[in-house]
Amino acid sequence: MELLKDVVPSAWEPCLGGADYSEVYVEESNGTSIHFEDSRAEEMTSGSDRGVGLRYLRRSSARTSSGLPAVETVFGSLNRVDADAAIALSRRLRGTSATSPRPKPLAPLTTHSNPVANAPEGVPFEAKIALLGSVDRAIRADVPHIRQVSLTYAERSKAFLIATSEGDCRREERRTVILSIQVTAEKDGVLQTGYEVIGGLKGWELFLEKDPVDAGMVAARRAVEKLTAPPSKAGEMAVVLSSAAGGTFVHEAIGHSLEADHVQEGTSPHYRGTLGKIVAPEFLTIIDDPTLPFARGSYAVDDEGVAATPVPVVQNGVHCGYLYDRVTAIKDGLASNAHGRRESYHHKPIPRMSNLYIASGKDDPDVIVKELARGLFVTRMGGGQVDTATGEFVFEVEEGFFVEDGRVRHMVRDANLLGVGPEVLKSIDRLGSDLGWAIGTCGKEGQGVPVSDGQPTLRIPKLLVGGVQ
Repeated sequence: MELLKDVVPSAWEPCLGGADYSEVYVEESNGTSIHFEDSRAEEMTSGSDRGVGLRYLRRSSARTSSGLPAVETVFGSLNRVDADAAIALSRRLRGTSATSPRPKPLAPLTTHSNPVANAPEGVPFEAKIALLGSVDRAIRADVPHIRQVSLTYAERSKAFLIATSEGDCRREERRTVILSIQVTAEKDGVLQTGYEVIGGLKGWELFLEKDPVDAGMVAARRAVEKLTAPPSKAGEMAVVLSSAAGGTFVHEAIGHSLEADHVQEGTSPHYRGTLGKIVAPEFLTIIDDPTLPFARGSYAVDDEGVAATPVPVVQNGVHCGYLYDRVTAIKDGLASNAHGRRESYHHKPIPRMSNLYIASGKDDPDVIVKELARGLFVTRMGGGQVDTATGEFVFEVEEGFFVEDGRVRHMVRDANLLGVGPEVLKSIDRLGSDLGWAIGTCGKEGQGVPVSDGQPTLRIPKLLVGGVQ
């Protein structure tokens, strides 16, 4: 199915102009989700959406409270694809400005579509429910103490066309599939949960590459093992984060703090004025790369029509960049590095991560664990959050083990990790040669966008672990 096939770029040109920068963002999306619980499909939704977002940016001679040039943003949207209605809205939004530059003629349309081997919308609904049923049955048949299996399948096809006053005219289509699995186990009145998720910029072929039954069994066995695991001890200790834990640490501990709007607004003071300065060990490099093939956070152009490119933010321990959209780039007198992202045509783009990761190091991951005299070995992270103003973070540990004398002794439960991102980043003293990933949906300012984050196995010599005293 080709989305936006009836949209002709030239029809939207009258919406451009009247500002230092203007854009038309036309979007169409289709999606289906199935929630499977109590061994049956509890809720099924399917729908489509089409609309237009118009935005006008004007530079101002005024300054922000941080001393940067002010940029006025005027934004409006329509929940239908109607060029005449958009032109009328554009006139109301931009008003008149005799000094605004004339828009450049639109270049020929360039298109990109992520290839899928088996488009999910072409798979019969019954086959999707059958897949969820097979996961549910396998868990209940093979794993004891299961109280609940909750499965959510979602697919989305989205296409957008963006035309700008700079003459850019681009179209991109993306398809994503995701399956989240949550299993609850119960024994002697104790309840524990296990969680696993698989997904990416893929079609139905994802489930041939990553067996959903295997993923379900991982979540189930994790929940059951927690039933007999003692609560984690609280206190400062060495922590090893496995590559299997995913990149929640880098996402929360530094990723949000390097989004340019936080820095410019003063809500990320730790990384303001640090370009060219050492912020991490020399062996550590952090990159945000939206061009990774099939990753959940990938794209060819961002939601402002800027071509995607890998962006190092820390190179060999030195802070070397921020994540910019057009507005924050204008304020810093730079070009955007393609990190302007929006949830939909209803939203203005803002600086966001895509696929953020710590690059692999040189240490043997197994040796990193064997060198741990006493501490926590985290093999799966849960959710997390950070206060960019203070750098303080807290992460849930989905799966972790107590280690003593280099040996994994037993699983622990109810652990979380607390620290100050910039300080913890500097303290890392081992970096593995492996690399693992996690996927999710990142929330910011009421918008959710798909992301991936990754890291090698790494060691933090001292970190506060929350648990029982």
